Amino acid sequence: MILLVLLGLFAGLSLIAIGGVASTLPAMARAVVAHHWMSAPQFAALFGLAQTSPGPNMLIATLIGLHVAGIAGALVATLGMIGPSSVLTVVVAGVWERFRAARWRLVLQAAITPVSGGLILAAALVVVRAADHGLRAWAITLAVMLVSLRVRLHPLVLLAAAAALGAALF
Repeated sequence: MILLVLLGLFAGLSLIAIGGVASTLPAMARAVVAHHWMSAPQFAALFGLAQTSPGPNMLIATLIGLHVAGIAGALVATLGMIGPSSVLTVVVAGVWERFRAARWRLVLQAAITPVSGGLILAAALVVVRAADHGLRAWAITLAVMLVSLRVRLHPLVLLAAAAALGAALF
């Protein structure tokens, strides 16, 4: 039964993942917490783990499935996350290409961009709300953000530096 719930959740999220899996994080976090599979801070930590791993952002679905129902859960969650959107992409691609110069297509593409950006910002808000809100945590976050804007460093270097600062200050 739990595998069907996982499949239904991630298949549904797959179909609303405009701009990628990150846009579904608010809905994913709400569902995971509502099902009592993990707390909001646990979700944020799992998301952080998924982001440090090489590969696609959808690894969060695999990790949630693994946490909830072991290897079978990981497989079902992964298939649920990639299956429906892959089928939809193949079906829509032919129609989409046929209307390459149509005005409605250009308008739709222009409209999807800010929607996708907004969904990703909402995802960031979910992770921020679940994180530590102490002054030291905010200072580390601000410092890493400023460094990332000024210096071209690999995100894992920044993450490691933030983790070291956090370990030293907490």
